[in-house]
Amino acid sequence: MPELPEVQGLVDFLRSRVLDLPVARVELGSFSVLKTYDPPVDSLGGLSVTGVTRHGKWVDLDVDGIHLVFHLSRAGWLRWSEALPQTVVRPGKSPIALRVRFADDSGFDLTEAGTQKRLAVHVVRDPQDVPGIASLGPDPLEISRADFGALLHEKRAQIKGVLRDQSVLAGVGNAYSDEVLHAAKLSPYAVAGKLDDAAVDRLYAALRDILTEAISAASGKPAKDLKDAKRAGMRVHGRTGEKCPVCGDVVREVSFADRSMQYCATCQTGGKPLADRRMSRLLK
Repeated sequence: MPELPEVQGLVDFLRSRVLDLPVARVELGSFSVLKTYDPPVDSLGGLSVTGVTRHGKWVDLDVDGIHLVFHLSRAGWLRWSEALPQTVVRPGKSPIALRVRFADDSGFDLTEAGTQKRLAVHVVRDPQDVPGIASLGPDPLEISRADFGALLHEKRAQIKGVLRDQSVLAGVGNAYSDEVLHAAKLSPYAVAGKLDDAAVDRLYAALRDILTEAISAASGKPAKDLKDAKRAGMRVHGRTGEKCPVCGDVVREVSFADRSMQYCATCQTGGKPLADRRMSRLLK
C-alpha cells in the first residue's frame, strides 16, 4: 500500500506535470470505484488543475474548485503517460478503473490488482466531504512532541495499531510503522499509553526521521519508480529472514489476518521472539 512518503511523491510528481493543465475528460472503467455522484465526474471536463495536495494517504486534485480525490488502498496505483492512447476506456472492458486525460493528451490511469477492489475515487466540492479525509488525525510531520505525547497517553492499544490508525495519525501504514518502531527500539506490542517519556521521545524522533528520509528518497522520482524506492529503503519491513542492519540478528515476522509485521528481537524486544497469534506459538 502506498503510504505517506509515496503519496507525497505522487503529489509532487503530478504537481510538476498537471498544474494549470485543462482536463479533457475523465473516463470511467469501473463504476464501483466512483463513490460520489454530485458533482458528476463529467463536470471536470474543460476545467483546469489549480492544485495538487495530500491528505494522509489521499491524493487531491483541485480542478477549478471541484476536487478529484482518490485513495489507492492496498493494491491500487497510478500509471502516468505523456501520451495516452486515443481509445476511450469503457466500463467493464478494461483493467483501468479510471483515466484522467488532459488537453495535451498526457494523463494517468488508476489501476488495481487483485480481487479485493478497494480503490476509491470521490468528486467533491470540499475534501472534507470525503468521510475518510474528515476522520483523519494530524499529519505526523506536523504534530508537536507535546501533542504527540498527549495523543499516545490516551491510548490503551498496542503501539503498532496506534501508529497505523488513520484517525490517530494520517499517512502511516504497515510498512512504515515497522520501520519507525525498529528505529525507536520499541516492541510492536508495547501499549501506547504506558510508554515513558524517553520511549515517546525516541518514537517521535524516529517517526519524523524515517518519514522525512523516505520522502526525500521519493522526491523527483516518476510514479513508476516509487514502489521500488520504497522497497529499497526498508530496513526490516519485508525482510524476514535477513540480517538486521543494526545488530545483525535475524529479522522476524508475526502474521495476523491478511498482513504481517517484521521486527528485530534484539533491537526491539530484549531478544524475545513475539507470539505469532495466527499460529498461537512463539516464532522459532
